[in-house]
Amino acid sequence: MAAYDDLMAFQRETQALAQVAGRLGWDQETMMPRDAAPQRGAEMAAMEGVLHARRTDPRVADWLAAAETSGEVEVAQLREIRRSYERASKVPAKLASEIARVTSEAQGAWAAAREADDFAAFAPVLREVVSLKREEGAALSAGGDVYDAMLDDYEPGATAVELSAMFDALRPRLVALRAAVLDAPAPPALQGRFDEGAQMKLARQIAKAFGYDMSMGRVDKAVHPFSSGSGLDVRITTRTSEDDPFNCIYSTIHEVGHAAYEQGVDRRYLLTPLGQGVSMGVHESQSRIYENQIGRGRAFTGWLYGQMRDAFGDFGIADEEAFYACVNRVENGFIRTEADEVQYNLHVLLRFDLERALIARDIEVDDLEAAWNERFEADFGYPVDRASNGVLQDVHWSVGLFGYFPTYTLGNVYAGCLNEAMHAAVPDLNGALAQGDTTAATDWLRENVQRHGGLYAPREVIERACGQAPSEAPLLGYLEEKFRGIYGL
Repeated sequence: MAAYDDLMAFQRETQALAQVAGRLGWDQETMMPRDAAPQRGAEMAAMEGVLHARRTDPRVADWLAAAETSGEVEVAQLREIRRSYERASKVPAKLASEIARVTSEAQGAWAAAREADDFAAFAPVLREVVSLKREEGAALSAGGDVYDAMLDDYEPGATAVELSAMFDALRPRLVALRAAVLDAPAPPALQGRFDEGAQMKLARQIAKAFGYDMSMGRVDKAVHPFSSGSGLDVRITTRTSEDDPFNCIYSTIHEVGHAAYEQGVDRRYLLTPLGQGVSMGVHESQSRIYENQIGRGRAFTGWLYGQMRDAFGDFGIADEEAFYACVNRVENGFIRTEADEVQYNLHVLLRFDLERALIARDIEVDDLEAAWNERFEADFGYPVDRASNGVLQDVHWSVGLFGYFPTYTLGNVYAGCLNEAMHAAVPDLNGALAQGDTTAATDWLRENVQRHGGLYAPREVIERACGQAPSEAPLLGYLEEKFRGIYGL
């Protein structure tokens, strides 16, 4: 076991340094002075250089060759370390550091361009990012599919071809459901002004109601909500809008789903390759089931209605049933993160197709805004009014997250499967949720998904939890039943 023990000690130090690098990213999005971006880029590049050197250290190969173990956990640790080593070894150290530097600076350029609604101002740095990521993808793919190599960073084992088949099965029924719902009379929309301090107080209350441990976390504000960290330090951000408290509430619940996953991983795996979520698809299954199947369900919104009245007084919605319909109101909109469940995946599929085309050089950065606007109008039936509502709305491409977007829809598919299995397994789940008690739901998810961390492959996690291979059918059935009910179809 000597080689295995030496390897794990080395890995724990590497994981600790990666957490420090993540904290630099958290600070950049929440508290860093605006003009510190160039220095932060240099800091991130230096950290990436250190991490890349450790991940490709020749001793890792020697330890892997010498390690002898047969336990399930130990075998999984070696599998993940080997995978990381082989991937990192394909990417030159100079390229890894340059990507870290450029994407750190690009994040600030994106935020400024988004505020100014000026894609042309962002395009030069995005061209750098895309060029570097294409180079990285080519190195990782070693002659294979470049986009699949990028996707493997976020959903190991998945391919664009299989995801396209799944998404092609989703699209027609989603489009048909969207058309039917938008042709029906809509429930009343939420109106009024909602104090932003009261929103943040309620958001923290709801985070705790979903089991987020604030002794190992915190809630801050950011332009684009996110979760950061793992183990004993898992932080989330949300955002507020004076006329839309649902934005704050459901962004918070979504990020709590991510954070609960990280906090729920078996502590024996702390600061090891297994000590974090296994993939972004499985991660997204947790954030989406917390946000949607639980958080937007009839039972939980009945409790939330009372909390909203306590926080804001009478806000014009007559009762719990009307509030449930209001929370789930389907309406035209531009923003993916604010989209209802019916339309959300259509937003994701747009991005999936565009980024595949971008990486394949079928389009270039200078074509991206026009391509986005054309596709959006074709899918949604109305034009994009400004860049911040279109191609500049998401932070992902600025920080080089190509291959990430499809995991959002894959996470929704996984969430549909988990929701079906959870309701079959947990008696009177809705009765508890109607009291604001999410414990039965979150305990089931922790036991069946979260505690495993990276022990099993992504699809295996879902199969073990649900008793069958993941399929888009439960998600489609859930959406059609829910929204046909709300809209009387």
